[in-house]
Order: sequence, then structure tokens, then C-alpha cells
Amino acid sequence: MSIQVSNTSSQAQKEKNAAALSSVIAAVGLTVFKVIVGLMTNSLGILAEAAHSGLDLVAALVTFFAVRISDKPADSEHTYGHGKVENFSALIETFLLLATCVWIIYESIQRLFFETVEVDASFWAFLVMGVSIVVDYSRSRVLYQAARKHNSQALEADALHFSTDIWSSSVVILGLIGLKLAEAVPALHFLKKADAMAALLVAGIVIYVSIELGIRTVQGLLDHAPKGLAEQIEQVVEAVPGIFDCHRVRVRTSGPGLFVDLHIYVNADQTLTEAHELTRKAVDAVHSVAPKADVTVHAEPLLKPASHP
Repeated sequence: MSIQVSNTSSQAQKEKNAAALSSVIAAVGLTVFKVIVGLMTNSLGILAEAAHSGLDLVAALVTFFAVRISDKPADSEHTYGHGKVENFSALIETFLLLATCVWIIYESIQRLFFETVEVDASFWAFLVMGVSIVVDYSRSRVLYQAARKHNSQALEADALHFSTDIWSSSVVILGLIGLKLAEAVPALHFLKKADAMAALLVAGIVIYVSIELGIRTVQGLLDHAPKGLAEQIEQVVEAVPGIFDCHRVRVRTSGPGLFVDLHIYVNADQTLTEAHELTRKAVDAVHSVAPKADVTVHAEPLLKPASHP
């Protein structure tokens, strides 16, 4: 005998979609602004940031469509729902970020060792990076809150993009300050390469974050169980009076969804109604440690009841 419980929320879907759409709008504005100022000032650091924001735009679009698809209910072809779309979209974002880093590193090396490019550290250069930090900070907070609330890896990946932009934008500002110092103090002429060095540091930050994100998305795609959750489930279920053993606990994630399958032993002499009530209590016990889990409980008869631990 099995009992299955599923939790869905249209309000959660609306909140996730709104958060994803707002990140798309923010990414469009930042990308356009950075491209214009980067071309005006000839700053590789700003152009690197523009490329980064451009990838953020693509990632935001991927996230927007991913959260919409992942919220579709299960069907005959996707019996566990469409949650894996979120994991897959996060993996796409990882590859996009790494591809951007290849271009940034190449251009930085060219400017450091082979080319001389004059960069105009103007008011506009500082303005665009300052605006970028403010926008990135506000968007990352909104996305992180939505990601934690709805357990969305796609939104978390999007938030990660915006939060890394804060650090990389700060690095670019330091590079522009270095250029200003080199203009004011001839002895600090080596700081003329600060813009290219800042771009390299941006690439380093992005690579680190991308690898970290990539590992987690691959774990999600490979049904990596949350650490320690299966043991917690066994403990809370076995604490239910009338359940003598909890075993074969399997836990898997699918985007924001969590699926739990488990087997329990119950007294073979009780009625079907009584056994059914125990499975319901087992589901409630699982929800005490995993509130939004989709739970399937299989009850097995114990012919010789043992003493409850």
C-alpha cells in the first residue's frame, strides 16, 4: 500500500516568474549601458563587464523560460514533473560564463604583453560601474530571496551571476583608479596596465563561481541526495508509534522539487484503514524535516511485531 502527497503553489510560480523577468530587464539595461561606455572609453575592463552582463542577459532569459517550464505539472512523459529544466538551465549558464572568460583572458594577455591601448578613465566610466553595482546588488538580493523561498536552483544561479558582477565591477573601478593615478604620478606608469589586470581578475572571479555552480548543477542532474536528509527521515519516521522500521529511503531533487520514497513495516494484524493512517503519519513526519517534499510511502506487513525502539 502506498500514499503519495504533492505540494504545488500558483503563488510560488508567480513570484518566481516575476523575479526572473525583473533580472532580464535589469540585464538588458546594464549590458547596453556598459557596451556604450566601454566603446566610448576603450576600456577592456568595462567591455569585459559588458560581455559578462551580456551573458547574464542570456542566462536571465534561460532562467526566465526555465522557471516557467519547470512549474508545469507532471504529465505522462514527465512523471516527476519538469523540475530538471532548472538544473539544466543552470548548467547552460555555467558554460556561458566559462566561454566569456576565455575571451576576457585572451584580450587581457594581448593588452598586457602585445598591444598598447589608451583607455579613457572618464566620469562615464566610473558612472556606469557605480550604477552597475547598485543594480546588481538590488537584483541579487531579490533573486536570492526568491531562490531560498522556493528552493530554485535556476534563480540561485541567476542571483550568483548578479552578485559576482558586484565584485567584478568593483575590480574594474580599481583598475580605472589605477589609470588615474598613472596619469597623475609618472612614477606609477605601470598602473596603465591596471585595466587589463582588472579584466583578468574579473575572469578569475567568474571562473571560480562558474566551477562552484557547475558542480552543484551536475549533482542535481545526477540525483545527488541532500547530505544527511535520508538519515533524518529514517529517524523521524521510526519515531512514529506503530511504525517498526523505516528502510529503503530514497531522496532525489528535481529543480525546486524534492522527491522521497520510503518503506515502512507495520503490524500485519491491523486493518487497511489503520495501516493507511500510519502511512499518512509517516508522510507528516517526513514533512517535518522536508516540508515541500513529494512523498511516497510503501507499507509492508510485519508478521511478528517487534518492540518499538
